[in-house]
Amino acid sequence: MRPTVDYFLAPQSPWTYLGHARFVAMARDAGATIRLRPMDLGRVFPVSGGLPLPQRAPQRQAYRLVELERFAQWLKLPLNLHPRFFPVAGDPASRLICTVDRHDGLDAALALTGDVLAAVWVHELDIADAATLAQLLAKQGLPAERLAASQQPQAQADLDAHTQAAIDAGVFGAPSFVIGGEIFWGQDRLDFVQRRLLQR
Repeated sequence: MRPTVDYFLAPQSPWTYLGHARFVAMARDAGATIRLRPMDLGRVFPVSGGLPLPQRAPQRQAYRLVELERFAQWLKLPLNLHPRFFPVAGDPASRLICTVDRHDGLDAALALTGDVLAAVWVHELDIADAATLAQLLAKQGLPAERLAASQQPQAQADLDAHTQAAIDAGVFGAPSFVIGGEIFWGQDRLDFVQRRLLQR
C-alpha cells in the first residue's frame, strides 16, 4: 500500500527551500503519494503560538541565521541569508501553486514550488509580484493563463482548505509532513520521514 504524505509548506520559507528537493526525491523513491498543501502561516501562527519572524526575540532571530548558514553549507545549497525580498507575502505564490496542482498535476506543481522557493532564497526575486510569477510559469512551460486563474475564488478556496487542514492536523510551522496522522516538522526531520515512508 502506497503511503500518503500531506506536505504542508510556505513558499517563502527558507526551511522549506532547504528540504524541498530532498523530500520530493525520497517520497518518489518510496512510492509515496504526495498531497501538496501550501498554507497561510499568517493564519497558522496565531492558533499555534507561533510568531512572525520580526516579532521573535533577537536571540531567536540571530540563531535562525546561524542554523540557516549551517544547513546550507552542510547540504551544499546556495542560500542568501538576507534576500532582497524578504519578508514577502506568500499567498500569491501559494495560490498559483494550488492552481497549477489543480490544472496541470502534482509534478508540475512540485517543480513550480521548487522554482518559487529558489526565487526567494537564491535569485532574490519578489514572489509576491505578478511579473515574477509569470516568469516562473514560463520557465516551467506552463500556460500563462494560470496566473489569472490563481487570482480567482477557486485558488483562494484551495489555499484556505489547505490552511484549515494544517490547523486541524496540529501543524504549526513549515515545512511539515503528516503521515498517518503523525507530524514531522522541519527539513531536519526528513530522515525520520524517510524511515516512516519505508515502513509497511
